[in-house]
Amino acid sequence: MKDIEEMVASMELPETVRENVLQVYGQIAQAEAKAHGRPVSEVHFHEVGALDAVADITGVCLLLNELKPDRIVVSPINLGSGNVRCAHGILPVPAPATASILQGVPCYMSEIKGELCTPTGAALLRTFADEFRQMPTMSVEKIGYGMGKKDFPRANCVRAFWGEETETADAAPNQKICELAANLDDMTPEQLGFAMEKLLEMGARDVFYTPIFMKKSRPAVLLTCICLASDADRFAKEILSWTSTFGVRRRDCDRYALSVSFGEKETPWGKIRVKTGEGYGVTKSKYEYEDVAAIMRKTGKTWREVTEG
Repeated sequence: MKDIEEMVASMELPETVRENVLQVYGQIAQAEAKAHGRPVSEVHFHEVGALDAVADITGVCLLLNELKPDRIVVSPINLGSGNVRCAHGILPVPAPATASILQGVPCYMSEIKGELCTPTGAALLRTFADEFRQMPTMSVEKIGYGMGKKDFPRANCVRAFWGEETETADAAPNQKICELAANLDDMTPEQLGFAMEKLLEMGARDVFYTPIFMKKSRPAVLLTCICLASDADRFAKEILSWTSTFGVRRRDCDRYALSVSFGEKETPWGKIRVKTGEGYGVTKSKYEYEDVAAIMRKTGKTWREVTEG
């Protein structure tokens, strides 16, 4: 991992792309460490550490940084079947690292003999996918194909659709989310604040604390972390790591979510980003707080003056 970190540090990349590359490799390193029963510092990447793999991972991270999609939805993953030959010998499909990374993600085996999802692919999907489910109802604008070199009974390709999600005829929930909760009565406000920041940095949909009273009338807080159901295991681990709790409760939910897009509004003092949500016959917009606040600090104008100016 140290060699990969040094290599990525030497590249001329946006900081966000650099962080994403290391996050992908971090997932692979954790999976390999688990498979071999060794610390992450002793993991050897073999095929995944080759220069072409570094280029593949960096290229994907750079591309997604340029595209900036609002949401990435991934269909259930076809793993293939049989065995695969690698640096460690002959292993069953999916390889141990791939299986570890994809825990909690919808997957299936098929009649195709071969490895259809590698640790690299699994880590990229796990890093960038906002949701794992069948393709949503959408108006497709562009289609991309990535063709593999091996010949299989089916077309050996990955296909990506780019477009706008459209409103369905019935108002069915369109997201599977999860609420993770823990009661905390022995953490300082500073520790609680740090734990919240870490969970939000990891991509939690929301994190909040609720005042409660526990046994012996002790004041405490209820931590609630909202995340995609496919990421529940990962966030449960983070809560166990960054808080004092010995256990995390899980509640799965269906969520009605509007499709989100971003635009800009011109003002005499600069542009303000506008977030718009649409779906289920509802359309609503709101100004991005940080953009408005920056103009308010600079000009001394009020919120109403900036947004209505």
